[in-house]
Amino acid sequence: MADTVHTEVEVIRAQTLDGVRHGFLGRAGGVSQGEVAGLNVGLGAGDEPAAVAENRRRARDAVAPDAQLVTLYQVHSADCVVVSEPWDEGERPQADALVTDRPGLLLGILTADCAPVLFADTEQRVIGAAHAGWKGAIGGVIESTVAAMERLGARRTQIRAAVGPCIAQASYEVDDAFRERFCTHDPANTACFNPGKPRHWQFNLQGFVAGQLANAGLSRFEALPLDTYAAPDRFFSFRRSCHRSEASYGRQISLIALD
Repeated sequence: MADTVHTEVEVIRAQTLDGVRHGFLGRAGGVSQGEVAGLNVGLGAGDEPAAVAENRRRARDAVAPDAQLVTLYQVHSADCVVVSEPWDEGERPQADALVTDRPGLLLGILTADCAPVLFADTEQRVIGAAHAGWKGAIGGVIESTVAAMERLGARRTQIRAAVGPCIAQASYEVDDAFRERFCTHDPANTACFNPGKPRHWQFNLQGFVAGQLANAGLSRFEALPLDTYAAPDRFFSFRRSCHRSEASYGRQISLIALD
């Protein structure tokens, strides 16, 4: 049975990005049906292409109707690309972050438990968006995004950022090997794990990403306390879909554009 989905697109905004056209969207307000009911924007979700196209149009119109949506072929990497003009959907580069200094472009990141991160330096007029799953986060996608923004003229001390809805620590169970990977990378990462059942831990992805923002030299950022796994009526979730033995899962989108 499909989850209840509201008919109006929900745009969640971060106080840290006040004055910047942006939004973290969930599953409300779309036309998709079945297990991906709602505002599914994922081309790989087994959804009807026409429904995905309509959902993307609705997402764009809810945040920046005059802009052209640009997305990536996301691969859980630390790679970031600079966008100077839109590309065709079939020509999307394989990367997990994108930055621009061009008005008229709407940067979009797709997630379904991973952390979407939006960036803006309003003084230098440079924006960015990153897909920070655990692989990309530990691999350096946050630093890659900030560095790419700097190359366009942004200053770290001026960049503001927000971490959007993602799987919360209470919902994110991992094993010993997962924890060991992070703690070997940096012993300070032990703070991101709470004990769970025997030989298992609860991982704080959002807290880890926030720590990466701080390590990158950003001082103005926030993490929205919204758990994708625990809110089936509001967000898509890969892990929840797996636990339900569903055939597919939807993707939500996070967006940012210059005026």
